[in-house]
Amino acid sequence: MSEQTVRPEVTGPKVQTPLQEFWSYFSQNTGAVIGLIFIVSMILLAIFAPLIAPHSPFEQYRDALLIPPSWAEGGNSTYLLGTDAVGRDILSRLIHGAQLSLFIGFLVVTLSLGFGVLFGLIAGFYRGVVETIIMRAVDIMLAMPSLLLAIAIVAILGPSIFNAAMAIAIVSMPHYVRLARASTIAELNKDYVISSRVAGAGSFRLMFITILPNCLAPLIVQATLGFSNAILDMAALGFLGLGAQPPTPEWGSMLADALQFVQSAWWVVTFPGLVILLTVLAFNLMGDGLRDALDPKLKQ
Repeated sequence: MSEQTVRPEVTGPKVQTPLQEFWSYFSQNTGAVIGLIFIVSMILLAIFAPLIAPHSPFEQYRDALLIPPSWAEGGNSTYLLGTDAVGRDILSRLIHGAQLSLFIGFLVVTLSLGFGVLFGLIAGFYRGVVETIIMRAVDIMLAMPSLLLAIAIVAILGPSIFNAAMAIAIVSMPHYVRLARASTIAELNKDYVISSRVAGAGSFRLMFITILPNCLAPLIVQATLGFSNAILDMAALGFLGLGAQPPTPEWGSMLADALQFVQSAWWVVTFPGLVILLTVLAFNLMGDGLRDALDPKLKQ
């Protein structure tokens, strides 16, 4: 009777998909996960603001002027975070302000990233005179304080939230141009680009199909950090009266309206400032996590 030798199966390490590998590195950064959860929560608040907000952001309750938060002395449970100087519910205005702030941040990042990548690819691919013209213009813009340049642009175009968004997109663009140019130059002499060029790929295909996908990792990280800068700059312009105009519920303009009540009604200033702080911090934490997950040099 012959004996059969049973050999144990040899199984190699489980192969992870790119998404699983990304999440395994991203989830190791606790701060990045907390930032992601906060940002997702803010997005859900912004989407369902009309359903979640207890009051209209524009309605003025004349019998409830400067009511403190519900847990403070003299507070009212109808207004959880209190009311402002004209009787508007602060919580409702903060929730609706998330719609505007996140939309403006998305618009600014989309415009600055799109045009920045375009000019950066052109500068890195063609070099020579084209590169010199683009990069000297970028250097001039970077030599000026970004907020002052944005204020100058809004002063020329006129104060409005759309013009403020355009100004912030313009002053944010040079960072993407320089990053896209550097990444393009680093990729140009690699074998896969040379092979595509030898195979007859045109300039458009080389730039946008061959090179751009391999430059996206640092650009995504920069876009995440740029989102927080856009929210912060928009709040600054709103605070100066150059962004959203009253009675639009925008976090920066809420701070500007409450400036005279810093000592007498702390809640009117504290809550908008706290929301701006936490949102910017969440985007910065998430940006750090994306950098750790997307940069192969930082992977263990």
